[in-house]
This record gives sequence, C-alpha cells and structure tokens, in this order.
Amino acid sequence: MGGFSIWHILIFAVILLLLFGGNRFSAMMGDVAKGLKSFKQGMQDDDEKKADTRQLPPQQPIDVTPRPTEPVTPPPPTSDDTNR
Repeated sequence: MGGFSIWHILIFAVILLLLFGGNRFSAMMGDVAKGLKSFKQGMQDDDEKKADTRQLPPQQPIDVTPRPTEPVTPPPPTSDDTNR
C-alpha cells in the first residue's frame, strides 16, 4: 500500500502522453537526456581538474638546521614596594 505498482506508472504515462502529445513529450525527454549528458561531462571535467591539482610542484628542501638563539634574560625588578 506504500508504493506505486506497475499499473500506477503505466496509467500515469498514458495520461502524460494524452496531455502533452507524442512529439512534445519526446522533445522534452530529448532535452532531459541532453541535460544529463552535459551534467556527466561536467562531472568528468571536474574530476580531471582535481587530478591535475593533486600533483604538487617540486619544492625547495626545507632548512632544518638549528640556529643559535640569544639567551633570555628576565626583566629588571621594579622598585615597587608592594612586591616585598
């Protein structure tokens, strides 16, 4: 009771053919097919672009040698009497 049977689909198709006529209905289905074809072609183009961007260009090596750092000196004490 929850779904369409083959009879429901056939009756719906006959009503569509009566409303739109054979030529107009086939023209609409041709337009739908062209749209699907261009959509698939666009998806393939996107996949090719992603494959091209995955290849990283050669990079310069990263310098990881340690550099000498200056010793950190604490700030001079303040002459504030509240700290004592």
